[in-house]
Amino acid sequence: MAAGVPEGHANDAHARRLWWAALEVLQDLLGSDEDASGGVWLAAPLPALYAPDLLQRFQGWVWAPQALDALHAAERSTLLPPDRRRTPDLDAEATECNRFQRLPLQNSDSQDPLLIVITGKLQVALALYGPEGQRQLLMRSEPDILGQVLTLVEQRLRRDAPDQANDLQRAIRLLGPLQSSSDLAMQFWPQLAERLASMVPTVTLQAVRDTNLSDEQPQPQSNTDKADAELSLLEAITHEVRTPLATIRTLIRSLLRRRDLPEQVLDRLSQIDTECSEQIDRFGLIFQAAELQRQPESPSALARTDLGAMLQALAPGWEQQLQRRGLTLELRLEQDLSPVLSDPGRLEPMLGGLIDRCSRGLPTGSSLTLTLQPAGAKLKLQLLNRTPDQPESLDSDNLSQEQLGPVLSWNTSTGGLQLSQNATRDLLERLGGRLTQRRDRGLTVFFPIAGQC
Repeated sequence: MAAGVPEGHANDAHARRLWWAALEVLQDLLGSDEDASGGVWLAAPLPALYAPDLLQRFQGWVWAPQALDALHAAERSTLLPPDRRRTPDLDAEATECNRFQRLPLQNSDSQDPLLIVITGKLQVALALYGPEGQRQLLMRSEPDILGQVLTLVEQRLRRDAPDQANDLQRAIRLLGPLQSSSDLAMQFWPQLAERLASMVPTVTLQAVRDTNLSDEQPQPQSNTDKADAELSLLEAITHEVRTPLATIRTLIRSLLRRRDLPEQVLDRLSQIDTECSEQIDRFGLIFQAAELQRQPESPSALARTDLGAMLQALAPGWEQQLQRRGLTLELRLEQDLSPVLSDPGRLEPMLGGLIDRCSRGLPTGSSLTLTLQPAGAKLKLQLLNRTPDQPESLDSDNLSQEQLGPVLSWNTSTGGLQLSQNATRDLLERLGGRLTQRRDRGLTVFFPIAGQC
């Protein structure tokens, strides 16, 4: 893959950043191909794909260290017994690990990441290569190069697991005629540059002025420039947190499918899985809020959304989340509610963010009540929290909150970070909702009923 490619000049930290950004770009390209009902992927030394929809649709092979032998559990198709289904989203995504096979990575093998993806319209190989100080990201999509790479992979499979080599050949044949994607570089590298530019903080270089030649003083950085730099840094941090967590969650869920592990181990793994999901969603909201501040005019796509059914599906997970902190949740939904206009994919983590927002800092024994009812041409969603010694709802947003940058606020009493009220309001508006919040009345969001707005 490195044949004919100029020598790299990156250190390992910068190369890893390139790798994570490249995975995001590639998965965006794969996700945008609505005709790709299936595909093949091969990776080492860990699963590189982490998007649940791709893991479900594509068949994969992963070379992993012997210490990660637990990944072999992903080959099993049996589901956990009902009493071991810890989280609601674990059932929904339980098959995401079913379609990759674990293969042994030898001590003599390279630890540099490798990913090969084959679909009917896109064929590409990604890898990191080179010693420290000369690291580089390799992306090859030329048919001759990919043919050589696949030949080497097949030889390795023939040696390690002949039956898997036959399965790989069969899976590629089922894809049908492959359309060459040798021009993929024209899409990939510009999108990678855009992704990196949106992630890293803005750096402005200024020439040193000779004070003997000019009396002009350097201009201070404007408030807008400072805000842009802060938002870029925030996006970079959220990216660096979410992407590795998604890979960790994939590995944890493969372990949760094992039936020979002690109950205590499964309990701990389930806690890790839940915490990973919560933090992925939490940092995802922060990223969306920062992105919205940077691109306030970006379009939003709203569709008919059954908000009542969504709340009922998400409530068990929220109850578990609150129970770990000694809190309770009560759900009050009226029957036969009309659908609303929103973006269901982004609304789910946003609702979880509202639950987290209203429950953070509450003492043990407190309760959270969520109601959904008609309000004219809208549906009214209301969150009320009550503490053991506080019969009325407590507005936690107005207590010990300090603004921290463009989209975050800091609770000085608990040290917790959360989206600011303005950022929360902006995100909800993008999702079709209108936030109102008054002391002793909790948090209320109005969503327009589909067809009546």
